[in-house]
Formats: sequence, structure tokens, C-alpha cells
Amino acid sequence: MDVDLLVKNVIWKDKKAFLLVNQGTVVDLTFSLPRVNCKKEIDASGLVLLPSLIDAHVHLRDPGFEYKEDICSGLLAAVGGGFGLVMAMANTKPVNDQASVCEYMLEKAKTYYPLGPVLAPIGALTKDLAGQEMAALGELAQAGCVAFSNDGLPVLDTELFRRCVEYASDLGKVVIDHCEDPFLAKDGLVNEGKLSSFLGLKGIPSVAESLQVARDILLAGYLDIPIHLAHISCRESVELIYFAKKKGIQITAETCPHYLWLTQDECAHYNTLAKVNPPLRTKDDTLALFQALREGIIDILVTDHAPHAEFEKNVPFGEAPNGISGLDTALSLSLKLLTKDFTWSDLVCLWGKRPAQIFNLAFSELAPGDNANFILVDPDYPWKVTKKTMLSKGKNNPWIGTTLEGKVMYHFLQGELVYSCR
Repeated sequence: MDVDLLVKNVIWKDKKAFLLVNQGTVVDLTFSLPRVNCKKEIDASGLVLLPSLIDAHVHLRDPGFEYKEDICSGLLAAVGGGFGLVMAMANTKPVNDQASVCEYMLEKAKTYYPLGPVLAPIGALTKDLAGQEMAALGELAQAGCVAFSNDGLPVLDTELFRRCVEYASDLGKVVIDHCEDPFLAKDGLVNEGKLSSFLGLKGIPSVAESLQVARDILLAGYLDIPIHLAHISCRESVELIYFAKKKGIQITAETCPHYLWLTQDECAHYNTLAKVNPPLRTKDDTLALFQALREGIIDILVTDHAPHAEFEKNVPFGEAPNGISGLDTALSLSLKLLTKDFTWSDLVCLWGKRPAQIFNLAFSELAPGDNANFILVDPDYPWKVTKKTMLSKGKNNPWIGTTLEGKVMYHFLQGELVYSCR
């Protein structure tokens, strides 16, 4: 048999395996050394084979805020982080509420990365994200948007939100909602509690999130239409989602690595790199999130990659924008879950198989005939998070200066090497 690529001695499902690739697709993934003629061979001893991952929530800032991030730098960070597809939010300038913006994003991504990673735009739910009038959802879907969201500006008008959810469903698309009551959260900077009082900062109570979660659950149940809940951060929300799923309501939810591994204490010294919305919560909230991931109450992990320029974060805490640049560190942080009874298969589900199911995306599970989209990971590789080692333009990451373990050594898309750490 003639093949283009043989990856040998790779770890797959805790066993040594051999991956055969030809013309961009998987020929076989076997546990015995095959007899083949190969054009290229890689000895992947000590490396773990995973499918290319999906990040269902990123901000690429392009068009309009290219000084923070642009499509080229964002996709570079994605491919280096192990992601073969990223879903990009609509808070660009102009907002992605018309086909021309969506088409611009897709064309630019294809120009820089013809093999991938794929940029999958998320269209604006309302015009200019203003929450007053439904955007042209049909036009956006036709242009290539894979979902709809009002991003960080929740739609207050529940009647309008209902109509948007119904219309999106008719188009076969899911609405992603940022769950926040803007009145309870108004002018908030950190989680409300003893720490916010000690720091003298206006707090954001967890009920600001869970109140909106409850609204969406009731609406999804009444309409019998799926709604996806963005970046869940607190125990109360987890309990409501558990209730919804027990009743068979079509609710799905996500959380982010920073809500698992960090607490509000990161903000104790007015650290703007830890300023994010929803805010970092308590240790009890992180425990609830871990349990929710184990039990499938929370369906997926996302980065909520939100890059900012250094000067924007280098200001007093109250003036700094919210957000963490997460594409570079997400996989390393996720590998820490392996010490908490999660498996490699769990990680693939959280970062690939499940988001593909929720948003109807293509995902290669490396079965024969699938696209050869895969990463080779060294789970023990130590690397220091610095401005130089991060590929994103946004260096606003609370792990800056720390050493993490685990990194993508090689990333192949359609059988071609698109990134190498070596």
C-alpha cells in the first residue's frame, strides 16, 4: 500500500498506534505496524494523538480592532493551541450583522490558512448588537454563520429574544446567550462578596448570571428549541442547568479553563489580567463546575479568547477591559483535568465531538475516510508562558510568567503539516 504519511509509535487510547494518511484523509489507525510505502514518516514516540479540536467561543477582533488581534494572528494562536476550527463572535467593527462582514472574515481566513484552521463566524443576533431589532439572520446563515449571539450584550426584550430563537431554529442554527442581568451587574468589576467589599470595588452577584440562565431555560422548555448558555461561572447556574436537563429541556452550556482553575482571589491585588466577565468566582463555584463537567451538565469547554493590547490592561482595575487571551494556554490547562479523573476521550468530547454535535460542525474522529485533521501532543512538555511564547497578539493572560505542562508538537490539517513546535 502507498500512503503519503505514516505516523508511527503514537499514543492512541493509551496504546502504541500507527496512523496512515493518504490524500488528506485517514486510511487507517491501527495498533500493529503496517506494511506500507510512505512518502513521509514521523516517529511520534511519547506523543499523544488527538483529533484537531474545536473552540466554540473566540473573539478575533477583525475587522475593526486589529491592534488587539487579527484573523491571521488569531488563527496562528488557534493552530498552535491545537484547534482546527474556531467559532468567532460578532463584536467586530462593523458588527458581523450583515453578509459582507461574514464574507470578509471567511475570505481572509481562507487566504491566510487555506487548509485551516477553519473560521466559523457567529452572526449577530440583533442589528449592531443593540438589542432593538433582529439582524438579518437568514442572510447571515447563507453567508456562512454557524450560530447567532448578541455576544456580551444580552437581549433585554424577552419577546424579541424569543422571536430570534425561533427564527434561528427555523434556519437550523442555535442561539448562544451571554447570561447576565445588566441591571444587577451594572458597573460591576469583580464577584460580589467579601473580597469586593475589601477591595472597594462594585461587585457582580452570581444571581446576575443565574437569573438569566433561568429565563433561558424556561424559554427553551416552552418553545422546545435549543439554547446554548455561554461561559457558565457559578454553582446556582449549574444547579438550574441540571434541573433543565433532568426535565429534557434542550439546554446546552459551556465553561472556560479560567473558571475551573482560578478564583476571585486572583483579583486581590487589582490584577487586571484576571478581570473577566462573568467574573472569577469562589472555590465552591469551581468545585461545582468540575462536577458539572464530569456529569455532563456542562457540555463543552471554550476559551472565550478575548485578546487586548497591553496598554489597555495596564490601567487602574476599574478602567481595564474584561477578557483573557486563552487560545495559547487552553490545552495545557485542560490536560490538568487528567489528574481529576478525566480521560483523553473526555477531553476530545469537551473540545471537539460535543461542540460539533451542538453546532452541526464537521469533526474528524480519525476513522478511515475522515479528514486527517490531528495534533500530536507532548503531555509532559514544560513551557513558560511569556509574551514571546504566546502566538496571539493578546498577551493578557493570568498565567504569564508561570510554567505549564503539555504542548502541541505538530498539527496536521487535511494531511498537511500546518504547525510545528520543533
